[in-house]
Amino acid sequence: MRHQHRDAGVDADADTVDEVPGDGRNETAVERADRQWQELVQEIRVAQTGVQILFGFLLTVVFTPHFQGLDQTDKTLYIITVILGSMATGALIGPVAFHRIVSGRRIKPEAVAWASRLTFVGIVLLLATLTFALLLILRVATHNAIVPWIVSGVLAWYLLCWFVLPLWARVRYTTED
Repeated sequence: MRHQHRDAGVDADADTVDEVPGDGRNETAVERADRQWQELVQEIRVAQTGVQILFGFLLTVVFTPHFQGLDQTDKTLYIITVILGSMATGALIGPVAFHRIVSGRRIKPEAVAWASRLTFVGIVLLLATLTFALLLILRVATHNAIVPWIVSGVLAWYLLCWFVLPLWARVRYTTED
């Protein structure tokens, strides 16, 4: 039984060269899955480090004397931020557990696909965590009505850097065969 994936040329049961037209690679499906896994692991390392540092910091805030003086809105923002950070951490560590559980089962292409999905979800949750953390910090630090505008601007910057530019490049430089 052959499993076809959205990534061109990934065939879970074949160990034959299945070159993607125009990509300049001459690799088997297994080699491609190994390469894609290594690339994904490098991406996860970057995102995972950031979310773990942020999440660790967030966990300490509740134990500070200043936290007890926050109004209910800020405490709610804090709780939402911690939950989002926890979910981002789970999604970004998920590929490691996934790989460990399915390792040796000859389903590397499927593992890569699922790990990629978990990583993308983790990045979206990291985006939400950073946005809520910035909102909370600026609300507490400034009590200024401009805070939502500042946070919206930073969110727009994240969206531009993380999604708009890559999607633009994908559309601009990818050809369909």
